[in-house]
Amino acid sequence: MQKYQCPACDYIYNPAIGDPDSGIAPGTAFEDIPDDWVCPDCGLAKADFEIYNEE
Repeated sequence: MQKYQCPACDYIYNPAIGDPDSGIAPGTAFEDIPDDWVCPDCGLAKADFEIYNEE
């Protein structure tokens, strides 16, 4: 599954980990997270996240 990165604070959403503190279970794809979810570190909207390319 694809990881996504917050462009404001560089938080990386990893679907293997999820975001348990926000009620997002491990194994949840980014596309399946509710649209009102925000970055747990800085509060940026889900719509502003970008695909994370590991290089």
